[in-house]
Amino acid sequence: MTQCGVRYIRVFPMKSLLHFAITIIHQYMKRLTTSCLLPVFLVISNVAYSFNTSQKLVYDNHDYISSIKSVQFYQSKEEQSIPILVLNNNEKLLMSFDDLRADNRTLYYTIEHCTANWASSNLSALAYIEGLTEDRIFDYKTSVNTLQLYTHYSFQFPTDGSMKPKLSGNYLLKVYEDGDQTQLLLTRRFYVVTREVGISTKVIPSFEIDKRQTNQKLNITLNLGNIQVNNPYQDIKVIVKQNRRDDIQEILSKPMFIKNNQLVYNDNQTLDFDGGNEFRSVDLRSFRLLSEHIDQTSIEEIRKFSLVADRDLLNETYAFAFDEDGKFFIRNNDFGDSAIESDYAMVKFFLESDTPAHDEDVYIVGLFNNYQQTEENKMTYDSSLGAWVGNLLLKQGIYHYTYTSTSENANKYNGSHFETENTYDILVYYQRPATRWEELVGYGTLVSTPNTRPN
Repeated sequence: MTQCGVRYIRVFPMKSLLHFAITIIHQYMKRLTTSCLLPVFLVISNVAYSFNTSQKLVYDNHDYISSIKSVQFYQSKEEQSIPILVLNNNEKLLMSFDDLRADNRTLYYTIEHCTANWASSNLSALAYIEGLTEDRIFDYKTSVNTLQLYTHYSFQFPTDGSMKPKLSGNYLLKVYEDGDQTQLLLTRRFYVVTREVGISTKVIPSFEIDKRQTNQKLNITLNLGNIQVNNPYQDIKVIVKQNRRDDIQEILSKPMFIKNNQLVYNDNQTLDFDGGNEFRSVDLRSFRLLSEHIDQTSIEEIRKFSLVADRDLLNETYAFAFDEDGKFFIRNNDFGDSAIESDYAMVKFFLESDTPAHDEDVYIVGLFNNYQQTEENKMTYDSSLGAWVGNLLLKQGIYHYTYTSTSENANKYNGSHFETENTYDILVYYQRPATRWEELVGYGTLVSTPNTRPN
């Protein structure tokens, strides 16, 4: 419609609209009254806003605005599994997340091929994408009967006739607004594998005497199959992660032995991981019937829970406890639809501790925050309580978490044991001759379940 000679337009945050806005001013400045300037100013301010909120791409699992919460990304057939696809298979990944801005946004996603060390492979999108190079997210719902309002988005990838990876390797999935990749909401890493290499693994105690009660040593053998590797010291790279943690991983480029088309990695000094301890957990499935983990509760603008204090486990003996190795699961025992009927709560954690060193920081970490150390999950020491204290905004569900310290011993408050159950992911990369990127040619997983204590 028009008013005072100015046509109202629907505003999209695209840089090209800046030129359009200037043209409007030039044509109508002499005719505009003060009231008629408003539509033009809205155009300019919206475009300027898009410039000011542009996000720098991070090749990591990263949320670019604080309103993005409860991001889940896994194989659709197994909740919270590692997001990995077999090339030219019909498997799908499921992505879902909440936006606490609680309105309806026009969101898109795309993918980018990366190197083994998570940098851009600088390939043309046409080289690694079959079909469309971006797609829109159509599935979104608003929360129902929650104090914390949000919009829940979800989609499966790849979809038939849309975007599909053509190459194996590392990929970064990007979600952004209005078709503008500078307006990022989140990025998540995933993998595409060809399974050309066989992997066998074994867990043994550390070769170092003083670590035999605390560490888990992995030995790995690769069966190369039909791959013709000219130089295994340059062409093959093995990455091993503990519990999906980028801060607990090891990269191997040199095998100890080469024999019968096999690469053997059993060096005494490599793949010797601190066993850590079983993850702690908190049950937030019901806000009506509170679990034993919750000490106090209140309701203000949102629900607030104070948990029972966690003990310092450094000097305690190992005790088995079932855990999910840092995973989390959105669940709701109060209502039927966990995705949109689950509410959020501000949860206060307590970790008992003697007075720490002045330069020490402690963080609450798990897969729910990608084990990253940020101001949001950083704890502060309260000398009056004799405990570290931290707050997290969490959606209803079950969370497996641990504490990590910036002191010399990251497991300072957890202890470390050979018997601890950990999940190890083994990723094998191969750079073919005359190529600029690494293909993911093998993937294996190992759950360490030692049956006996080391001698």
